Amino acid sequence: MIGTDQLVIHALEEDRGSGDHTSLATIPGSFHGKAALTAREKGVISGIEMAVKVFKTTDPSLDVSVRINDGDMVQSGDLILTVQGPTASLLQGERVALNFLQRLSGIATTTRQYVDAIEDFPSRILDTRKTTPLFRELEKKAVRDGGATNHRMGLYDMVMIKDNHIDFAGSIANAINAVTSYLKKRELDIPVEIEVRTFSELNQVLSHGKVDRIMLDNFSPEDLIIAVNQVDKQYETEASGGITLKNIRDYAASNVDFISVGALTHHIKSLDMSLNAMA
Repeated sequence: MIGTDQLVIHALEEDRGSGDHTSLATIPGSFHGKAALTAREKGVISGIEMAVKVFKTTDPSLDVSVRINDGDMVQSGDLILTVQGPTASLLQGERVALNFLQRLSGIATTTRQYVDAIEDFPSRILDTRKTTPLFRELEKKAVRDGGATNHRMGLYDMVMIKDNHIDFAGSIANAINAVTSYLKKRELDIPVEIEVRTFSELNQVLSHGKVDRIMLDNFSPEDLIIAVNQVDKQYETEASGGITLKNIRDYAASNVDFISVGALTHHIKSLDMSLNAMA
């Protein structure tokens, strides 16, 4: 797994290439300056550590003063951080720092909207694996900064028996039995979740058992209420598929344990920010 230090280094190399010729041409190397990074709209901040790391990797002599923490709500005009030092270095790090901070804050902001929408229900919001390649750790942290809970981090920390696994295995019973045998043989203690698409499949899981959570995929809000009551807390329940801000309260009304929303990380708008010179 690539670490955040390497991500920053590669991002800066991608942007800089053979050199920031604009800054090198227009700004004498002896010039020093100070700039303020501010929010241009309301939202939740995430990615402060990455922004600081970008500036310090660009030039260790840059002084970064953080005014807002990850998870904090900001309003338009709020000061997030200031950075001062060699002007050319400051400008070389500007766009990469903003790219990290704006995207991650967009995820945190979108997540908070979903969390707030059902704050009076017991259901918890989950993310999915629909993340930007190599950015999963950062994007899932942004989800936590927004107040939601992470689903599995990858293929390794939970068994997730989905429709394709069931179809290729031949049946729900075959898939569950194979997973039970596999985990026992390898002495793995990780949770098992299975996806069901119909009440018939739900009944098969309830008859067979040996799982920790049942994902009710693309159930209507009305059917979800029936399904959650049918499970009757024998297993954790999770709703997935077709869930938006407009209808999430209808799903939460079922008292399902978890609601997974892929849009938290793959269908978001970056939070608008700017970095401007200070006098």
